[in-house]
Amino acid sequence: MNRLPLRSRLAILTAAAVAVAVAAAALACWLITRDQLNSQLDASLSQAQADAVKQLPHPVGNIRCDQGPPADRGQYGVNPSNVTAQIVLADGTTCWLSGSGTFRTTDEDKEVAGTAPGGPQISVTHTVRQGDRGLRVRTTSIPYIVGGQTSALSVARPTSDVTGPLTKLAWLLLAVAGAGVLGAATVGTLVARAGLRPVDRLTGTVEHIARTEDLSVRIPVEGQDEIARLSESFNAMTGALASSRERQQQLIADAGHELRTPLTSLRTNIELLERSEATGRALPPEDRRALLASVKAQVTELALLIGDLQELSRPDAASPALEVVPLHEVTETALRRARLRGPDLKIVADVAPWFVRGEGAALERAIVNLMDNAVKFSPAGGAIEVRLHGGTLTVRDHGPGIAAEELPHVFERFWRSPSARSLPGSGLGLSIVARTVQQSGGEVSLTRAAGGGTLATLTLPGAPTAPPDLP
Repeated sequence: MNRLPLRSRLAILTAAAVAVAVAAAALACWLITRDQLNSQLDASLSQAQADAVKQLPHPVGNIRCDQGPPADRGQYGVNPSNVTAQIVLADGTTCWLSGSGTFRTTDEDKEVAGTAPGGPQISVTHTVRQGDRGLRVRTTSIPYIVGGQTSALSVARPTSDVTGPLTKLAWLLLAVAGAGVLGAATVGTLVARAGLRPVDRLTGTVEHIARTEDLSVRIPVEGQDEIARLSESFNAMTGALASSRERQQQLIADAGHELRTPLTSLRTNIELLERSEATGRALPPEDRRALLASVKAQVTELALLIGDLQELSRPDAASPALEVVPLHEVTETALRRARLRGPDLKIVADVAPWFVRGEGAALERAIVNLMDNAVKFSPAGGAIEVRLHGGTLTVRDHGPGIAAEELPHVFERFWRSPSARSLPGSGLGLSIVARTVQQSGGEVSLTRAAGGGTLATLTLPGAPTAPPDLP
């Protein structure tokens, strides 16, 4: 079954469901009809028996006990229909009354016939076989003595009066059920074909994308049913994949561009050193020291760039190891590093306790990046103001600030403002900050500060006191 196409399975299941329903309805109809016909047959036997009692001569002892129809065929004429009537004696002897002849008696008939006269009337109804046909028999005790024996009156009708119509009804119901199943299979095929047409389009689109890797293909969305929702979800998925591919390609291009500059500088400096060694012409000590310092700076820049790329290469969906982090301690650590990098700067800090749930190393890196930016763009002898209160960390410098048209791009990967391209850096620091803060459930923003400079605001949910399980 699972190997069949979905359309064929739907058609088969529809036909099977209709077949079960039709079969159940047909069986119920046949059973109800059978019960009704049997009830009518028993009622007709009771009426025939009442008619036979009325036509019996009195006294009963004058009845001639014949074993079959007499030659004249008209002695009693109890019932001219297909009802056969006979008198049953206590010893099982039968006396013909009407019909084609006598029929076989059973022990139940003999028991009824042996009932003493004057007692309550007893009746039994049963079915017997007479040759190749069945008879429905009703036997009732009568208060007459025939040949010195008690007797009973039996009437019978062929069971073919019921089985014949039931057989015709069964064939009719079978034909109707067969036609219904065929019709249901046809309708099921048509419905499955129409209902699965959007799925066919979706399948074709998926196969086209798998074959061509063209993620720009979209499925038209029609209506608001499940297929429409599936189409919308598929379009959203392909859009996300296309965007991810573009970001990946952009990341590779930007990383290649950023790596080219320090690598080119390193190659140039190393070639100068190599040429100096090859020609035997030693560089002046000052030039050699400057050259080695440049090589060291370029290697440091490469190491920072590779570290930033490794940080950004982690999947966005990866679940970091969250822990309770004292944000004020992380901020104090970042402040110590900032003071070492900008010894001529005045750094004013106002830090209150605040505990957050996040990744400690990543949060420290993010706050260090914010302060590094403040140190980088602060003029000599300038001031940096750091404040942490109520889960909001602000870092304000008094540098040139960021142009309003550049603010929407500050958290993009490898983006650097024109004024910062001459300064060291990879353009990934603020991207790492935004990613880390988002993973911790917070927000970060950069704005132009009143009076000049840049104001970085980082907000993280937390509490001013440590949880009970922490010291």
